[in-house]
Amino acid sequence: MDSTHPVWRSAAMREALIRHDAGAIVRLARRAADITLADLGGRVGYTAASLSRMERGEQPLRDVVLLRRLAECLDIPPHLLGLTAQPQQLPSNPPPTTRVDPQALFGEEVDDPVRRRELLAALAGAGTGTVLGASSATGAPSQPNLSGLEDPLLHRGPGQVPATDPGPATVAAAVDASRDEFGACRYTALARALPSRIALATTLDGNAHPERAATAVADLYTIATRLCIKLGEDGLAAVTADRALTAALGGADALTVAEAHRMVSSTWRRRGHHARATDVAVVAAGHLAGEPDGATVEGLSVRGNLYATAAYTAAKQGDRHTAQALIAEAEATAGQLGRDAMARGTVFGPARVLLHRISISHLLGDAGQAIEHARRVDVAALPTAERRARYWIDVARAFEQWGKPDRCHRSLLAAEQAAPQEVRRAPVRTMAAGLMRYDRTLPGVRTFARRVGALA
Repeated sequence: MDSTHPVWRSAAMREALIRHDAGAIVRLARRAADITLADLGGRVGYTAASLSRMERGEQPLRDVVLLRRLAECLDIPPHLLGLTAQPQQLPSNPPPTTRVDPQALFGEEVDDPVRRRELLAALAGAGTGTVLGASSATGAPSQPNLSGLEDPLLHRGPGQVPATDPGPATVAAAVDASRDEFGACRYTALARALPSRIALATTLDGNAHPERAATAVADLYTIATRLCIKLGEDGLAAVTADRALTAALGGADALTVAEAHRMVSSTWRRRGHHARATDVAVVAAGHLAGEPDGATVEGLSVRGNLYATAAYTAAKQGDRHTAQALIAEAEATAGQLGRDAMARGTVFGPARVLLHRISISHLLGDAGQAIEHARRVDVAALPTAERRARYWIDVARAFEQWGKPDRCHRSLLAAEQAAPQEVRRAPVRTMAAGLMRYDRTLPGVRTFARRVGALA
């Protein structure tokens, strides 16, 4: 679409340009070029639903990587979207990774301004080279594309069916690979692979292997739900959680049914139905306690996670009494285990309870208590990159709430070191944007904000 197209002279476009409304500019240019949301999403790596929300102004359109791709696909002059003419290039020899010492965060304040600037500058530099690996021109990891999952879920069934029927071992390997990718925060790879893996699991002979077939499908939809929640796709998460529960109730074991209920609880919470979400998790935990599997190591792990999820939901609602009672129940369950145990791709135990206590304290406004819980966590012992990154993000939230922007910044850098794709999520972008108030005293914060998509 060249510069002579009538859309550039339309009243709607002039109004959008005056308001600096990037979403409206993109919508008008896309329609003028006769490109559908689905086609554009395939080109830029976003779902049609996400692009639609951005065009309507319901979701921020600030990711510089996405803005540049949109400008290229729609022939929009970059400056109209607030972009420079040429993308900034990363240095050819990026600095080595600098590790964050937890004691530097939880110990005494770094009062010397020179020492503080040196520390933050070193940490900020670590986020661009070996931490992020191969990247785009701006150095920011691309947003995982869920269109491959969204289309078969909402329009065409479970996806392309494999040419040959798989065996149980093949399907189990697909489930394990999906769990590993989620735990390692390889969200882009997981988003690409999930549709075909779900299709693979659905072809497992339900007559010969009824429980395995139901369990595998439910497990994969559960992983899909967790991924959708990570990426803020709450509507799609509700669909995948329902699919997980339906598959589980079709013949899976009690633990799979309970874990599917936990996903349903999480999606209710994400939609603001806190009381219902809490009830779903607590009732599921009670049912599991009455099952033979409920007293096993895996059963205790699943039950404990249900109580912890319910406690978090109650705290989200501001119900301090219920949150404390439920997290105490989770802690008692962890005490029965005596250690952290993996079940259905999720870890539960004393360390997991501590992680939830950090989140709950923050939600209830107890930032200092959240940091006290965080001091007790052995970060190196957390089993996955996803857990380590989540820990640092929760610590950053607590420091932000406590009014300690330098420690919030350093915690976010530590999260980025643990898992670059984890810091591309909306909560981190919001914190990074808030830290821009201190850009003159926090070296590297502006660069970090750009990397995570908080600044155009």
